[in-house]
Parts: sequence; C-alpha cells; structure tokens
Amino acid sequence: LSLAQQRMWFLNRFDTESSVNNIPVAVRLTGALDLGALRAAVQDLLARHEVLRTVYPEVDGRPYQLILPVAEAAPDIDVESATEDDLLQKVTAVVSRGFDVTTEIPLRARLFELSERDHVLVFVVHHISADGWSISPLTRDVMTAYMSRAEGQVPGWAPLPVQYADFAIWQRDVLGDEDDAASLLAAQADFWKRTLAGLPDELNLPMDRPRPAVQSFAGGMVGFTIDADTHRGLAALARRTGTTMFMVVHTALAVFLARMADTDDVAIGTPIAGRGEAEVDDLIGMFVNTLVLRSRVDTGEGFSDLLARVREADLEAFAHADIPFERLVEIIDPERSTARHPLFQVVLSF
Repeated sequence: LSLAQQRMWFLNRFDTESSVNNIPVAVRLTGALDLGALRAAVQDLLARHEVLRTVYPEVDGRPYQLILPVAEAAPDIDVESATEDDLLQKVTAVVSRGFDVTTEIPLRARLFELSERDHVLVFVVHHISADGWSISPLTRDVMTAYMSRAEGQVPGWAPLPVQYADFAIWQRDVLGDEDDAASLLAAQADFWKRTLAGLPDELNLPMDRPRPAVQSFAGGMVGFTIDADTHRGLAALARRTGTTMFMVVHTALAVFLARMADTDDVAIGTPIAGRGEAEVDDLIGMFVNTLVLRSRVDTGEGFSDLLARVREADLEAFAHADIPFERLVEIIDPERSTARHPLFQVVLSF
C-alpha cells in the first residue's frame, strides 16, 4: 500500500460502517438510456483503473493490494425507481453505507430511474482508492466508454502509462526509509519536527457549545460571497507582493483566527493534490496529502509584512509535501483526542 492508503486501511479496520471516507458523485442522465452499454462501460472503467478492483486483505497483520480480474470485480448496476421527492434520500442511503476494504472492491454503483428518459447514476468510491481529483477521470472515462459501447464499439482510449500500484511502489522507493538519515523521508521529517515544535494541541476558538467527547462528523454549511471589487483588490495585492491568491487568503484567515482565538500561533490545514508527475494526472487513486501551515501572527505587524512571511512559510511547506500527514502526526505526536483533529482544526481548501 502507499503510505496514505495505510492510514485509510487502518481507519477502515477500526470502523467499517463509517462513511466519512466515502467519495460520492451523482450524474443526471437525460434521454434514452442503453443499460447494457452502461454496464459494459463500468466494466471498461474497472479494466482501465486497476485500483477500482483492488481489495486490501492482510497477511500477518500487514495489508497488501490484491488486484481482482474484471469479471470477478465488476459491480452489478442495480436499477431502482425513484421520484424527485425521494431521490435525495435514496442517493444519500447509497453513499452513506460503509465499505470493508479487505473484502469489497472500493466502488459501488446504483442507477435511479425517475422515468424512461430520466435517470441518476450514482457512484461512491472509498478514499483508500480515490481522492477528489479522481472523480473527474472516473466520470469522464465512464461517459467516454458509454458513448463507444452505445455505438457497438470498444473505447478507443490510449492505455494509462502507469497504475496506482506502480505509484505506491515508486513512492516508497523515492521517499526511502525514515531510519536512513540520507533519505528524502528523513529530511522531510526533520523539517516538520523543527517547523511544528511546540505547536498548541488546539486552536481555542470561541464556541457556542463544548466539543463532544467523540467527534460526530456532522456539519452544516453557511454560504457567503466575496464581491468582484474585493476579488480584484485581492488579485492586485497578490501581483504587487509577488504572492498568490491562496497566500493572500491564507494570511487573512490566519489574522482572523488569531484574533478570534486570542493567540499568536495559528495552524491551518490545507489539502495538496500530490500529483507531481504528469503520468498520474488521469489516474484514479489516493494521491492527496494534507499540509500543516503554521503562522506566527504579530498584532503590531503590517499585513504586507505578515504576507511576506506567510509566503516563505507556505513555499517551504509545499517543498516538503511528500511525507504523508498520517506519518507526520506520529512524528509530532500531539496529545491525542477523539474530540478533535490532530495538529489543526481549521482547513483552507482553495
């Protein structure tokens, strides 16, 4: 397994009923549907992406990747009637059911029929075999294959240059052994030990209720808009200071959190795609990593000065982004709690 997969495997063994690491996508299909072509297209998808037909059993306590033949792995697309009123409830039920990755392939499919010419195709894939980026090649390849199969042809796509299992082996080879002082993994571990030394275990934001003893993963959503003038101002500031919009927004968020939590030490998490090689751009797989961006916020400092320091810290973090977050938690070894996320509790996904 890749290093990120190891953590996903452990979490899945801990609770196979949990859906927190499920990645769903639903596609509305309008017009005459060829169900046979759709089923063939899903088999084409599994043939193209080995990771979608991989299970993760263990031998002597260690997991390994077992890639199944397409005929053995391909999920049957169950067809279920639905109405506009109960569609969301039915889709939610499909995507909220957990996986046992030791015995089940990490992909599930369901087709909801609202009428003869109106369907919703639902996929849910476990995070051990995919990330957010993966949804684009997944849906694109299914639709490409469907169009070919509906015309009685096989998909004419070029073979993928690598498979995810190749990446997992390459990653371990490149990063090396942490016990080897000359390895890339050891060098990055040393960087993060220095960078995150003494980091507070929790950002104490004011809350209207105490944290539960065990985090529930239940959440809500509040929307707001940044108007065009403000956006232009942010973009102009980024150009003028040789930074990026991400860095400007990161700095502003750090200032806000420092004021809200009355602290000068702010850690914010951010996801990074982890696809540094063009060969993996069209590959379904678990590449994403999470970085910890630490900022020291001096209330007497000008925003531009803080932005310059954040720029340097962000670039340093991006240059040391190969070590998996799960391993980073083990290295830093913060006080563990089931009530909060380790190392940071706020994420900036830009």
